[in-house]
Amino acid sequence: MSADNPLDWTPPPRPEWLARVNEEGRGMDIASLVPLQPKELIETAMANTGLSDFGKEEEWREPFEILVKALNEEAELHLFGRLMTRSDLLIWLQERLEIEEAYRRHPEIEDEVVDAPVFIVGQARSGTSILFELLSADSQFGAPTNWEIMFPSPPPEAATYRNDPRIPKAQHLLTQWHRVAPSFLSMHELGATIPNECKVAMNCTFISDNLTGIFQIPSYYAWLAQADLTVPYAYYKRMLKLLQWKNPRRHWLLKSPSHIESLPVLFKVFPDARVVYAHRDPIKARASVTHLLGTLYWMRSDKPFDAGSFERLMTPEAYAFSLNRIIDQIEAGEVSRAQVHDFLFADLMRSPLDALTELYRKMDLPFPDQARQAVADYLAHKPQGKFGQNVYSVGEQEQIARERVIFTRYQQFHNVPNEV
Repeated sequence: MSADNPLDWTPPPRPEWLARVNEEGRGMDIASLVPLQPKELIETAMANTGLSDFGKEEEWREPFEILVKALNEEAELHLFGRLMTRSDLLIWLQERLEIEEAYRRHPEIEDEVVDAPVFIVGQARSGTSILFELLSADSQFGAPTNWEIMFPSPPPEAATYRNDPRIPKAQHLLTQWHRVAPSFLSMHELGATIPNECKVAMNCTFISDNLTGIFQIPSYYAWLAQADLTVPYAYYKRMLKLLQWKNPRRHWLLKSPSHIESLPVLFKVFPDARVVYAHRDPIKARASVTHLLGTLYWMRSDKPFDAGSFERLMTPEAYAFSLNRIIDQIEAGEVSRAQVHDFLFADLMRSPLDALTELYRKMDLPFPDQARQAVADYLAHKPQGKFGQNVYSVGEQEQIARERVIFTRYQQFHNVPNEV
């Protein structure tokens, strides 16, 4: 990444094995060898499962077809990228089929109550992931793990939750990301039993900004900007009911940075939710987002990283607009201030246990000794930088000073300190 512009990003060399696979693919008709066509994908998913009901067609069919069209016309996937993507699309389609079948056979699942879930939200790279993992050590919370997000049906059962046969399959697929892009491990650890984000679970609705974070697909992004987000949130609640049916959770612990874009919808679907809003110096967080996105896109495509297509995330003015819109929603009463609890990345780095103690107080929840000890043990085994350093530029002093003015309202409203 350029020292002059944090929006510039240069990909590191590919692993030798992957470079050789993709090089071999350059002489092949990879679109025919690894087809991404809606009709064929749907038929394959039905053949693989023996099922045919994907749920309400008006909710998923249009975004699915728009996504696949964009993947074919805009993403410029290399050979291994197409293989990964075809695998994902089939997993998501089969996931829908199996969820709908579970509800058909057991309509009582609908009666499950998702009680006062805790959602962790915030800027990307603001500490939401480490906070998620720390709070998930508390037994009063249940966080959906990667394997059950990928393979939610048949519903996980308490007795076999930690040794379910789906775990090794998910582990192989998830750690593949680290093998394809080794530098990704320094930014985000993946594994079958690690909790993951709501927007990842929403992939099976085909209405999720997670998809714009792994593919450069501007037409899909434009469609998503006007989509009804009640649909993926409601389907996610449907998934949570399924997951807790045979493996109860007292309170769900859920997380996705992008919830800050849709807090009114979140509270519409989950009216008793508690929201933990993580904050970090936006100049530091914004540069880190660029590095993360560049790596994710490079994982499946040789297409140059086009930061201009993502001005909502990339330009400081658009970034500040998004952050300030939440302040507007709070001040207008569209979002309940009493249900939104600020949490500073700086406090977490300085004194994790003290920061968490204060957070529990704000949420009016007990911080039991079991949870406190579990957090201390976790921190002892995962020091900062354990998986390598995520190094990135934040720009020159003149640029930083200009951006600092742009982010003044956000930093003052939430008392966010400067890091640079």
